[in-house]
Amino acid sequence: MKLLRFLTVAALMAALAFVTSCSSQRGLGRHNSGQEQIGQASDRGVSKTSKKEKDSNVGTEQPATQTPVADKTEPLRKVQFLQQVTDNFQHARFITSKVKFSVEAGTRQMTLTGNLKMKRDDVIRLQLMAFGFVEAARLEFTPEYALIIDRINKQYLKVTYKQLDFFRNSGIDFYVLQALFWNELFQPGKKKLTDNALKDYLAEPGVDNDVIISLDDSKLSYRWLADRDAAQVKMANILYNDKYRGNYQLNWDYSDFKRNDRKVFPMTHKVKFDMAEKEIKFEMLFNYMGAEQNWETRTELSGKYRQVDLEEILRRFMSL
Repeated sequence: MKLLRFLTVAALMAALAFVTSCSSQRGLGRHNSGQEQIGQASDRGVSKTSKKEKDSNVGTEQPATQTPVADKTEPLRKVQFLQQVTDNFQHARFITSKVKFSVEAGTRQMTLTGNLKMKRDDVIRLQLMAFGFVEAARLEFTPEYALIIDRINKQYLKVTYKQLDFFRNSGIDFYVLQALFWNELFQPGKKKLTDNALKDYLAEPGVDNDVIISLDDSKLSYRWLADRDAAQVKMANILYNDKYRGNYQLNWDYSDFKRNDRKVFPMTHKVKFDMAEKEIKFEMLFNYMGAEQNWETRTELSGKYRQVDLEEILRRFMSL
């Protein structure tokens, strides 16, 4: 029974971090090593100029073509490169896989197996298993709400994105989370990133073969690293600057790319939250790339489950 409770703690650690890290006006951004990498790239190739000046420095904007990305010695053509990045987005409507899920928070560490099921523009569902066959927790995101289910204690938390201060204030919603899971650029507050919006993004030479893609909005800074040759996103970063509470950070690294139909997809996702004096790390290892379609996209709960608020589920979590 103690082992089951411990496994439940690990599952809830994973689920709650997504909500609790975004349920206050604290923000998210990049961990120290990532900040150093971006800083190095800035020192080498990014000047403190205005957006217009930066655009002129990186080259003449041209429409995307089938031409390979320019050689390192050639100027980086911003819009052309960004369109090549978006051309690498997945065409699949479904992505499914068994996953190995590791979570680390403070001195607590645990590795669980689980299932990830995603349907484009509809749902992201992560099922976390105990003993490999008992579902301990479920995390479900839809365009309308976020749902956390504690199977062991028969309780759940269901909230809209507007009920989460950070989501509401920053424009981060289901579609931003989808882009993070699907290894894509995103436009905060919008369902899709349009070609017309690409003019608002910067793309600048970084360290080695990296290109730094950036978008700034008030206290929020969005950064991506992309491979210049492959035009593939390698890292996504969101930074919230708060002079009173300090900086809060989310970093999402992608690696081990495998071909999925005509596109490639990262089989390893490493996620790190930096919050006030707290650090939470996740790692998702995909077992395969599937496209299972025969599953219900909405979870229905029986009357045995009790809805709780965020504070109550946090109190229970901390007491385990």
